[in-house]
Amino acid sequence: MMMGTALIYDEQMTKYKLLWVDPACKVEVPERLIVSHEALVRNGLADRCVSIPVREATDAEVLLVHSEEYLEAVKRTPYMSLGDLMEFTLQYGDVYFHPNIYHCAKLAIGATLQLVDNVMTGRVRNGMALVRPPGHHSQHSAANGFCVFNNVAIAAQYAKQKYGTKRVLIVDWDVHHGQGVQYCFEDDPSVLYFSWHRYEHQNFWPMLKESDYDSVGKDKGAGFNINVPWNKVGMENSDYLAVFFHVLLPAAYEFGPDLVLVSAGFDSAIGDPEGKMCATPDVFAHLTHLLMNLAGGKLCAVLEGGYNLTSLAQSVCQTVQTLLGDPVPRPTELGGPCESALESIHCVRSAHKQYWSCLKHAADRPTSDLSTKLFKVAEQKSGEERNGVEHKEKENEEMNTEAAVWPEPPKRLAPPVHTASALPGGVACPDGCKCFSSSEDPNPFVLGELRENFFKESEDKDALTTLCNLSALLERMEKNEIRNGLVLVRDVSMAMMCAVQHAATSLTNRVLLVCVGDGAAPTHITEDGKTLLVQISSKEPEGQKSKYYVPVCLRKGCSDMAGFTQAVLGLLLPLGYEYDPNLVLLVRMPDSGLCESVWQQLTGLLQGLAQGHTLVLMQEDEKASVGPTASSLLGTPAPSLGPLGAPLPEDVESLERLRHRLQADWKLLQTTAAPGSGGSDQRD
Repeated sequence: MMMGTALIYDEQMTKYKLLWVDPACKVEVPERLIVSHEALVRNGLADRCVSIPVREATDAEVLLVHSEEYLEAVKRTPYMSLGDLMEFTLQYGDVYFHPNIYHCAKLAIGATLQLVDNVMTGRVRNGMALVRPPGHHSQHSAANGFCVFNNVAIAAQYAKQKYGTKRVLIVDWDVHHGQGVQYCFEDDPSVLYFSWHRYEHQNFWPMLKESDYDSVGKDKGAGFNINVPWNKVGMENSDYLAVFFHVLLPAAYEFGPDLVLVSAGFDSAIGDPEGKMCATPDVFAHLTHLLMNLAGGKLCAVLEGGYNLTSLAQSVCQTVQTLLGDPVPRPTELGGPCESALESIHCVRSAHKQYWSCLKHAADRPTSDLSTKLFKVAEQKSGEERNGVEHKEKENEEMNTEAAVWPEPPKRLAPPVHTASALPGGVACPDGCKCFSSSEDPNPFVLGELRENFFKESEDKDALTTLCNLSALLERMEKNEIRNGLVLVRDVSMAMMCAVQHAATSLTNRVLLVCVGDGAAPTHITEDGKTLLVQISSKEPEGQKSKYYVPVCLRKGCSDMAGFTQAVLGLLLPLGYEYDPNLVLLVRMPDSGLCESVWQQLTGLLQGLAQGHTLVLMQEDEKASVGPTASSLLGTPAPSLGPLGAPLPEDVESLERLRHRLQADWKLLQTTAAPGSGGSDQRD
């Protein structure tokens, strides 16, 4: 079922530290690596990973990104006196050198490349490299921001050179802009670089104008550099997820990477003295999960920043546990993105609409004071009289984030049975699944309810048995004895109603019902808000539109891969995350027209909701889909879709109209902070 998750760590990389007083560098300490690894050991995660030995990088590997002159200069540092090291450091910004840092920097590259080797050759599915020094600020001929060599940039070049990788996605969720990675690939269309970072209108380090949203790349690389500037501190889980749903994921799926590299900096987590953000460690479980079906699951996470030792260790554990395939925790504290986040999302989408089909109908760049550029101009024009007030406001913001208290991330307990399947005779149970049938006689009350509701005129014993098994399977899922399930039924509409009615018997249950295809969906079940129904089909919706019934109409229905994927990423996932169901019921209507690889992508992405409690219903004649569906439920990444073509223009327009109609009720659908958008500003 699982090929394994690599963990690469060597305590040798803890053997350097700051040897003099430097307030800018004092947070970069060996304990960052130590506490991260100790937390993985303490939580039993390290033992579950495949341990890969670390090696030093070769000169040729360093030179994939860096100049020979710079490499030769760093090579001399092990032989320098303390005074010489201090003088050498002065050439660069916010970095320090130590006699052992050259050795550690070569180990950091080597560890990253070992991870790439093992993922690309299929020895493991994915993995994480705990490395030090970090890398994403380092440039062609310069150390910078605690970074000596650019680990992830070298890894991207290495993958392209050694494995012929055509498209690499680099996701940088560190709170600082990885300008070194940007400079390396800004004219290269084979690397899509995404970075969100604290910016504050160019007032936060590294204080570069090219860290803003309108730095999109150069020449052939135009559009392949996506910067999301955070212009306020205190960003929360909703802000991070909104950027994934409305900026990163649509572009990433259209790009179709062969490899995903994550610059995994956890200074973007709550409590960090550098980031001053409020996103809790469990959000990194969701960010990781949302990337795991790209590139056929080939994902390499490489440690960058993170300076609060508590939130750092927790965030590393959340990331690794997700890579291992454990159930993702329920999303916490989700509302709408704040106004400042919406302003950034708006600007980024408008800056990239000419480059990405999925953003073609994004709102135009703001001409009012929503623009981050115009905010900067306004600040410059405001004069000395505002400085005192703004300084006090910023002090208050920073005090609030530094004093943040957050709960320990919830325990992520995997049910004894991962995936159960209830299949008709003659259909083999897929490898890794438990063949499910109710071992006890049906509850007479349940049996009576099923007969009353579904078999009033005649009794079909086989169909009744199937519905009994379906009800029993749902009960086991509610008790967390089974994580998810797959049921083949004679009548998918009847089974769907049975499942929804069963779930409704529990006062706490909330069901996300996802119907794929043109069959009749039970819209009446949405009236009490305990079921959110999203149907993606080619049918124009009829009747009254309610908050909990969302019909998504695509001209070619589910057969248009690009349009369907865009509907899932930009509408279904934000709705699902904000609704936060206890159960996901995924129904494949007969003749849906959905290709198998997209169906697997959908099944995999929905596993991030309801702690993975997903029940899939399909018609008996869908036997060929049993294996691929079970594989996705078991955690196997979906096949890569490759670069997606453009969705039909009318579908993009239709999706945007639907988003506009729904966003008053569903805040995670918002992409602009324009007047009347209903942007949440309670945190501003």
